[in-house]
Amino acid sequence: MNERQKELIRILALDSNTYKQVKDLAADLDCSEKTVRNDLKAVESFLADYQGALVDRKPGLGVRISISQDEKSQLFDRLYQSEKKSEDDRLLEITYHLLVNEQAVTLAQLADTYYVNKAIIKSDLAVIDRWLERFDLQLISKQRLGHVVQGGELQKRNALARLPELTASRPGNNKDILDLFPAYEVKLVSDFLKDMQHHFSVLKNEGDYQSLLIHALVMIKRTAQHAPIELKGSEKASVIDKEEYGIATWFINRLEHAMQMSFPENERVYFALHLVSSKGVPSTQEAEVTKIVSQLIAKMENLTLADFTTDQTLSDGLLTHMEPTISRVQFGFTIQNPLLNEIKKKYPYMFSMVMLALEELGEKHGLAFPEEEAAYLVLHFQAAVERLQQKRNARKKVLIVCDLGVGMSHLLQAKLEQTYTGFDMIGSVGEWQVQEKLKQQPVDLIISTKPLEDIELPTLVVSPLLEAQDKKRLDDFLQTIEKESRSDQGMEDLVRLLDEEFIYLNVRETHRFKVVEMLANGLMEMGRVTSKFPHSALARERSSATSMGGGIAIPHAPTEEVHRSTVAMAVLDEPLEWGTEHVSVVFLLAIAKEDQQLTKPLIQSIATISEQPELLQQLIKAENPNEIIACFSK
Repeated sequence: MNERQKELIRILALDSNTYKQVKDLAADLDCSEKTVRNDLKAVESFLADYQGALVDRKPGLGVRISISQDEKSQLFDRLYQSEKKSEDDRLLEITYHLLVNEQAVTLAQLADTYYVNKAIIKSDLAVIDRWLERFDLQLISKQRLGHVVQGGELQKRNALARLPELTASRPGNNKDILDLFPAYEVKLVSDFLKDMQHHFSVLKNEGDYQSLLIHALVMIKRTAQHAPIELKGSEKASVIDKEEYGIATWFINRLEHAMQMSFPENERVYFALHLVSSKGVPSTQEAEVTKIVSQLIAKMENLTLADFTTDQTLSDGLLTHMEPTISRVQFGFTIQNPLLNEIKKKYPYMFSMVMLALEELGEKHGLAFPEEEAAYLVLHFQAAVERLQQKRNARKKVLIVCDLGVGMSHLLQAKLEQTYTGFDMIGSVGEWQVQEKLKQQPVDLIISTKPLEDIELPTLVVSPLLEAQDKKRLDDFLQTIEKESRSDQGMEDLVRLLDEEFIYLNVRETHRFKVVEMLANGLMEMGRVTSKFPHSALARERSSATSMGGGIAIPHAPTEEVHRSTVAMAVLDEPLEWGTEHVSVVFLLAIAKEDQQLTKPLIQSIATISEQPELLQQLIKAENPNEIIACFSK
C-alpha cells in the first residue's frame, strides 16, 4: 500500500456515504484514471482484513467505500500509523495476513505495504515458510498470483494461536497476537471468558485462559471469513454429552448475541474440545495414561541409566501432567511454552532423551508429542535426577585452615557444618600443618581464612565469621568444581570420539536437514552406523531443532543404530538457521548402546563449549581437523 493508495482510502472513507467519480479522484490524486482504477484493486485487497468493508461501485454514480463506524476507526488508526514497522512486527503481520486470507498476495503488494524492497519481503517469506512447516503448512507461490498458505484449517488455527513464537526476540508474548485483533473483540471475549470461569470454574490456570482467549478470537475471525473447522464424527461424539459442551454452548450463545453472527455447530464442538483438553483425559482413558507414563519412565531409565522407578514423586507428577497433554495431542491442539528455549539450553541432555523417548511412545500409541509438551516433561525428569543426586552424593572431605586460634577454628567449622550438610570436616589446622595433613588423609576441598601457596587442591578463602557473601562465593565455587569435573571428563570423551575423517570444515548448506544428512551419511558409508541411522537422525531433527544455544547444535539418533561410537562435526561457512537460533558448529552424536553412559558427559562438555564464545570462534577459524582437535585439547 503506497502513499497514493492510502490517500485514496482516506478520501473515500472520510465521506463513505457519497459516491465519487473516478475522474474527480484522478484530479485529487494528480494521476490518470487508469491508475485510480488499478489502485482501487489494491484498496479492495487491503480492505479484506475488515469484515464488513467493501468497495461499492455504481455505474453512473461512481465509487465509495462501504464500512461500519467501528471498522472505519480501526482503518484510520492503521493508516495514520507513522512509525515504520520493526522486522518482527512485519513478520507477524505478514504471517497473520497469509493465514487468514485465501487470496494470494504478491511480493510487490507486501513491499508497498511495508515500505521495503522485494528482496527483504522474499527473505521474510523464507523465514515464514520454514516456521509454517512445524504446523504441516506450506507457503505456495502461484505464478502471476502471488503467495498463499496451503493446509488444513485446524493447522492454520494452531499456527495463528502460536504466532508470537515466530519471532525469536519475543517468544510466547501473547500481546503481539492480541494486537492483531480488533480491541473491542479482545475485550468482549476476555470478559465472556471471565464470566464463564466465574460460573463454571472450568479453567485450571492463566495459561489455559490465555490459550482459550486466542483460540476464540481466531474462531471468530475464521467464521467471519467462512473458513469453518472440520472435525471427525468421533470427536463430536466424544464431547456432545459432556458438561463442557454445555459450557461451550453458553459461551458461544453470548458471542452470537453480542456480535450479531452465527457459529456453525462444529465451532461449538471445537470450543468444547478445548475445554476438555484443559481438564484432562476422560476417566475411561486413565488406564491408558498410566500405561504411557510407565512406559515413558522405563524408556527414560534405559536412555539415561538413572533409577526412576522408585521415585513416586516423579510418577505422580507425570500422571497429573500427562492427562491434559494426551488430550491436547489427541485433539491436535497446540500450546505455547514460554520456557521452551530456556529449557533446551539449560538441560540439553535431558531434553534430547525425553524427545527420543516420546518419539518411540508416539509411534506405539499413534501420538505425536511436540517439543513444547516435551519441555514440560523435562522438568519432571530433571527434578528426579537432582533428587537422586542428593541421595547418592558422597560427602566432600573438607579441611579448614585457620591460624586465628582454636575458638575461631571451631566457630568456622560449626558454621560450615550448619550450612552445608554434605561436608565431612576432617579437621582444622594452621597453615604450617597443611602439607602434613594432606599426606595423612585425602581431601576434596580446602576452606581457608588466608591465601595458601603451593596447594593444588580447590581452595577458597573466606572470612573467619563466614558472612553472607562468603556463603554465596562458596556456593558458586562448589558449582564450578562440579561443572569443571564433568566438563573435563566429557571433553576427554569428545576428543577420543572425534575422528578427523568425520570433521567437515567450511560446509555450505541451505538447511539444517542437509547438514544432518551429510554427517549421518558419512558415518553410514564408513560402517560406523546402520543404514537406518540417517533417517532416524533426520526424524529426530524434524521433531525438534537440536540447537542448544551459543551457536551449537547436537543432532543424534537412537543407540540401536550405531555400530561404533563416533562424533561427526561440521563447521558451517555461514551461520545457519536452526529452529529459533543460528548455528555455526554442529556435533552429530552417534553413541553405541554399550557406550550409553558417555552421552550425558558429552552433551555437558559441548554445552560448556557453547558458553565460551572465544572457543567457538577458534573452531570456526580452524583451517584443518588437526586444529579442531587442538582446540579441545588445550
